[in-house]
Amino acid sequence: MSDNETNNEDNGFSRRIGILRVGLILVFFAYGVRLFSLQILSGELYRSRAQDISRRTAVLPAQRGEIFDRNFDRPLVMNADSFAVNITPAEVPRGGMAALTAAAAKILNIPQNEIEGKIPPQFYQLYQPVEIAANVPFTAIASLAERKDSLLGLSWNSKPIRNYADSQSLSHILGYVGDITRDELTMLYNQGYKQGDVIGKAGIERQYDELLRGREGWETRTVDVRGRRVAGRGETTRQAPEMGKNLVLTIDRRIQTLAENALGKRMGAVVVMRPTTGEILAMVSYPWFDPNVLAGGERAGYQALVNDPNKPFINRAIQSGYPPASTFKIVMTTAILAENAFPPEQLVLCSGEIDYGQRQWRCHIRPPGHGRLNLSQAMAQSCDIYYWTVGRDHLGIECIVSYAMDYGFGKSTGIDLPGEIEGFVPTPQWKDRRFHEKWVAGDTMNMSIGQGFTLVTPLQMANMVCMTVNDGTIYKPHILKEVRDPVSGAVERDTRPEVLHKSDLPPEIFATVRRDMRGVISEGTAQFPLNIKTVEIAGKTGTGEVGLENRWHSWFTAFAPYTTDNPEERVVVSIIVEAANEWEWWAPYASAIIFQGIFAEQDYEEAVRSLGLQYLMPIQGRRE
Repeated sequence: MSDNETNNEDNGFSRRIGILRVGLILVFFAYGVRLFSLQILSGELYRSRAQDISRRTAVLPAQRGEIFDRNFDRPLVMNADSFAVNITPAEVPRGGMAALTAAAAKILNIPQNEIEGKIPPQFYQLYQPVEIAANVPFTAIASLAERKDSLLGLSWNSKPIRNYADSQSLSHILGYVGDITRDELTMLYNQGYKQGDVIGKAGIERQYDELLRGREGWETRTVDVRGRRVAGRGETTRQAPEMGKNLVLTIDRRIQTLAENALGKRMGAVVVMRPTTGEILAMVSYPWFDPNVLAGGERAGYQALVNDPNKPFINRAIQSGYPPASTFKIVMTTAILAENAFPPEQLVLCSGEIDYGQRQWRCHIRPPGHGRLNLSQAMAQSCDIYYWTVGRDHLGIECIVSYAMDYGFGKSTGIDLPGEIEGFVPTPQWKDRRFHEKWVAGDTMNMSIGQGFTLVTPLQMANMVCMTVNDGTIYKPHILKEVRDPVSGAVERDTRPEVLHKSDLPPEIFATVRRDMRGVISEGTAQFPLNIKTVEIAGKTGTGEVGLENRWHSWFTAFAPYTTDNPEERVVVSIIVEAANEWEWWAPYASAIIFQGIFAEQDYEEAVRSLGLQYLMPIQGRRE
C-alpha cells in the first residue's frame, strides 16, 4: 500500500471521528436545551402539574333534609352518623385487587364476591371511588385504619344514614332510601346523580328526593404516593356541602297514632283528611314495615319483606283496589236525585229477596225484608233491593258510570305519593272487549250496590265524601304542607289547596245526600257504633263480599261534624278492613274511635273507654 493511500485512509477516519464528535456535541446541546426548557422555562408549569397529580379531591356528602309532621316540633325523620367504605380501583397495586377485597370482606363481614361485583375489571383503571359498604360501624373503621398502609386504594368517609323515629304506620308515607341502582342511574344521570348516591325509594323520600338530597361539597388536598395527607404542602381547598330542605307534612302525629291504634293489627287502611283543603291528616296501611332496616342496607331484612305474603310494601290506602260495596249507594243516591229518574219519596217494596235472571237476589235483611222504603230510608237501611230495582229499571248502566266517574272513581287523585293506582269503573264496552260478553241487567244490579267489577281505593272513597261535603268540589289530596330552610327554618314554599274536580250539580243535591248519610247514623245501619255524643257524624257503611267463601270487607266512610258554622273543622274518615281478617265489622267501630279521639282530644285508650268499647277488643300494647 502506498503512502498516499495510507494518508487517505487516515484522513477519512479523522473526518468520521470529527463528524461523530459534532454529532455528540449536538445531541448533548439538544439535551441541555431541553433540560433548560423543562427546568427553567417551563419549570413552574410542570411543578404545578406534579402537584396536581398528587392532589386528591374527596366528596363531602350532604345531609338529607329532615321531615316533620304539621306541628314542626320534632322530626319524623333525621340523620344518624355512619361511615361508608370505598375502593379507588386505579390506586390498587397491579394484581392486588383480590387480596384487597378479601381483606376488606373479612373486616367488614360481608361476602368478598359482593365487593368484587361492584368493581368489575373494566373499572380497574378508574380513579373514581366505588362505594363497597355503607352503614359501617366505627369499630370496623378503626380496624381498617390500623392496616391503612397495606390496604392501598381503600378509603372511607362519613356518610349519615336515615333514622326513622316511631315510624310504624308512617312507613308508607315516609318511604325509605337506598343506594342508587344502575337502572336508576341510567335514568337520572343527567339530573346530577352518580354511582354511590343515596336516593329515595318510596314514599315522601322518593317523591321529593330532589328537595331532600341537598348538594354535595368537596375537599382537595395534597397526598403522598400512599394517599396519605401531606401537611404543609399545597393549599387545601374546600366547598362545604348544602343540607337538603326540611319538609313539613300535613300529617298530624296524634291523629296518625290514633288511627293506627284504631285499625290495630288488621289488614286494611285508614285515610283521614280535611275536605276543604285536601290535606291528609293521617294515612295508615297495615301491615307496615320498618324503614330503618332498609335504610341500613340489610339485604336479609329487605328480602324477608319482599317474600312476606301479606305484602307490607303495598300502601293499601292508594295501591289496592276494593269493591266499594254499599258505600257506592252515595253515588247511586246522587244519580237518582240529579236525574229525577225515580221520585225520592216513592216507595219500593223490599220483601228480602227478588227473582231475576234465573237466580234469587237476597237483601242483607232476609224475609220479610225492610218493607216499603223511600230513597232516604233505603240509604239509611242500606236496602239492596231498592237500589237493584232503581238502578236496573230507571237509571241504567251509562248513567251510573257517568256519576261514578264524576265522583272521581277510575281516575288518579294525583296525591304526592308514588305508586297510586286508578281503580276501575267497568263499562259495557270493556266487558265486551275483555270477556267477549254483552253487558246484562244483572251486571247493572251488581254495580248498583258496589259489587261486581268496580274497584276503588280508600283515598278515592274519602274523595267521594269530600265532594259531597264541598257541594261538588274535590281538592287534590296532598301530603306536603311546607318546604323550609334547614338553617333558618323559614318557609320557602307552601302547598295551597288545588281544585281537582268540580261537579256541575246544584248544591241542593249534595245537601240531600248529606242528610241521607246522617240518617245512616241516626236511624240506620251504623246507629249503634257511630251515634256518639261528642260530634254528629254522617257516613255510609259497606260490606263487600269476596268470592264465594262468605268473606267480607268492612267499609265505613264518613265526615264530621254534620252541621257546623266552620267548614274548616270538618274531617273525613275512610276505612277498609280486609276480608283477610276475622270478621267483626270493625270499620264503623274504628271510625267512632277516630272521631271521638279527634273531637274530644283524646288518645286511643281514652276514646275507647269514653265509647264503652273496651270490652270489644283488648287495648293493651297499643302505641301511645
